[in-house]
Amino acid sequence: MSLWPVHARFDGPIVMVGFGSIGKGTLPLLERHFEFDGSKFTVIAPDDSDRKLLDERSIRFLNVALKRENFREILTPLLTTGPGRGMIVNLSVDVSSIDMIDFCKDIDAFYIDTVIEPWPGLYTDPKRPVSARSNYALREEMMTLRRRRPGGITAVSCCGANPGMVSWFVKQALLDIAKDTGVKAAEPANSEEWARLMHRAGVKGIHIAERDTQRAREPKPLRTFVNTWSVEGFVAEGLQPSELGWGTHEKELPPDGRAHDYGSGAAIYLLRPGAGTRVRSWTPKAQSQHGFLVTHNESISIADFFTLREGSKVLYRPTCHYAYHPCDDAVLSLHEMAGAQWKMQEDWYILTEDDIADGMDELGVLLYGHSKNAYWYGSQLSIEDTRALAPYQNATGLQVTSAVIAGIVWMLENPKAGIVEADEMDFRRCLEIQRPYLGPVVGEYTDWTPLTNRDGLFPEDTDRSDPWQFKNVIVR
Repeated sequence: MSLWPVHARFDGPIVMVGFGSIGKGTLPLLERHFEFDGSKFTVIAPDDSDRKLLDERSIRFLNVALKRENFREILTPLLTTGPGRGMIVNLSVDVSSIDMIDFCKDIDAFYIDTVIEPWPGLYTDPKRPVSARSNYALREEMMTLRRRRPGGITAVSCCGANPGMVSWFVKQALLDIAKDTGVKAAEPANSEEWARLMHRAGVKGIHIAERDTQRAREPKPLRTFVNTWSVEGFVAEGLQPSELGWGTHEKELPPDGRAHDYGSGAAIYLLRPGAGTRVRSWTPKAQSQHGFLVTHNESISIADFFTLREGSKVLYRPTCHYAYHPCDDAVLSLHEMAGAQWKMQEDWYILTEDDIADGMDELGVLLYGHSKNAYWYGSQLSIEDTRALAPYQNATGLQVTSAVIAGIVWMLENPKAGIVEADEMDFRRCLEIQRPYLGPVVGEYTDWTPLTNRDGLFPEDTDRSDPWQFKNVIVR
């Protein structure tokens, strides 16, 4: 008898879009934590390499790519057979999240994804302005859809590890800091109250600070992109402009920094790809490190959620960005790709749990600038723990798939929330569902700053009056 809890029963049809590394890992967790009718479960993907897992379970598989011209025709009969509302679990690339949510609104179906995806071509279209190729632009489209179609059946946008889980970590980390620094306040109930608490706690900014040390048994082949999760997804976001939520403590834009002339104003972008931009950051195991400032939705949504306003005036906002050190093979792959003027290798490979010798994915949030300097809170999930917890995935994957499960539980418990981001969900409930899959979850203070040990061999243009200025964080 399983010791794992069944969190919900779902009687309607379920369609999983995409069956790559994350879809393959999500499937056994859905089977473990939900009761559903397998005859009404369909997987749609253009790649059938893992079809055996579906055939073993007698799950219907459609080997087709969803496109702008065909997605409604394909999905409508699958999701409207009844009884009960349908659900889309979108774990794909190159399928428009905004069009999918709009469609789900039309047919009254639940929806969840891990990222705001466009139709193919947006990220690499040189005819589009840089701002239009950003995650900021994609999120603004999502916010426009939410304003146009408020309320109704729940659609959860961007609920994986990051974006997703890290938004829940930020709230817990902030409560820890407030408690440890003597900032007394009731637990916030809305965005304004959270922003006010972060402001009172003296937090200047947030790094989504990650170090992936999972090590392959075999060396990376030449001219092959190797990663621990979607290569297509990583390359796509790596070729987008670097983006970061822009805090009110910052004194000056970077020389290649630009503000958007529309939307919330919560973020800026750099005139360079994220895969070519490095920043200084810190995690407990890795200590100080250089990570890539790859654009992510949470960099914008967290900064926006914690913005304190008085009318139209912004009183406070934290800087927020990703600081990602992927596995060593992925670093080599990016180096190789950069040398080819950002032309992706023809061959690529995602490391499975069987390919990995050892290592962990240390993923958390570093809240900095307060009276105790900086505080990292997050998951230290090893490949060994992952193998014991769930099949068909590595540590990076399980941090994502378990967040998807938490998001689905919250969605079914809150069926009429409309379009929501992870920042707006009940972080305690979501982490309650997810935490058994995260390995050690730790919080650790550090006296490290971006200026630590910077009195080196060569002069640098730094701001010694405030270690946490972005000009000290970015690697020039």
